[in-house]
Amino acid sequence: MSRRGSDGRSGRGPGALDPQVARLLLDALTPEHVQLALAAADQVHHRHQRSHRAAELAVERARYEADRAERSFAQVEPENRMVARSLETRWEAKLAVLAQAETALADLIAAEPAVPEPGSLQQLAHDLPALWDAPTTTARDRKRLLRTLIADVTVRHVDNARAHIGVRWHTGATDEITCDRRTNRNPTAAVLIVRELLDTRSDAAIAEHLNTLGFTTGKSRPFTVASIRHIRQQHAMGSKRNDPTGPGEITVPQVARILHIHESAVYPWLRNGEMTAHQGRHRRWCIPWNDETEAYWRTRVATSAHLTRTNPNYETGQAV
Repeated sequence: MSRRGSDGRSGRGPGALDPQVARLLLDALTPEHVQLALAAADQVHHRHQRSHRAAELAVERARYEADRAERSFAQVEPENRMVARSLETRWEAKLAVLAQAETALADLIAAEPAVPEPGSLQQLAHDLPALWDAPTTTARDRKRLLRTLIADVTVRHVDNARAHIGVRWHTGATDEITCDRRTNRNPTAAVLIVRELLDTRSDAAIAEHLNTLGFTTGKSRPFTVASIRHIRQQHAMGSKRNDPTGPGEITVPQVARILHIHESAVYPWLRNGEMTAHQGRHRRWCIPWNDETEAYWRTRVATSAHLTRTNPNYETGQAV
């Protein structure tokens, strides 16, 4: 199944369109519609049988005529060249008619639609909605099912809020629907909360807060760090301040400059939990710092035999 945009080129349409196309599929496979489809398919099958029989009779007639022409050509005297040439031409023409009739019969047989067994199709119609919504059914499974029945989907944007969807089924039938393009947008209240907490909590903390409040994304999924980042990018939310730390907190580079050590020496203490800290926005370390804390870590650095200390002008990066 392919999807085309309003400019006719294939492309991935808005996520809001997928539920609309899926609903069209499920509506088409209700037991009542299946019963009507089976009745129509039965009529098509009978018409196809009649056409099939007519094509078989045409082949039989063409073969009979070709055989007669062959026998006439075989009975002519060799010295009667004019008659022989005429009969040979007639035979070749009959063979061409036979070849055309056989090709028409083969095409008709190949074009005969395959109709599923009615009982299994009825059972599928009953089970399909539950199977479609089952948590074990993946998006790939759903798309595979759509491809078995739908040839392509054409999307034309009516305006910023609506989209026109044209669906062409493999049977040749078409359907047209208009849907709201914004059905998969994140709740406005959730976006406002993200904006409000942007400078005070990490993306992970904001996601957890939204989930606790019972919010879900536009696709009815729990909020994650990725979805919070998507909201920030989508709505161009920038931090009101570059410093992620709060009052009484400093960053890893600031600790390194105070203790005259390289930044790489600080991270093991943070990961091991030796140095008290928490991760703020964008996973940057925020370290509570006061005179007592600084005295402790100065002593720790002075008594360590494994640390590479820098000179007081830390920015030069020259070890002593």
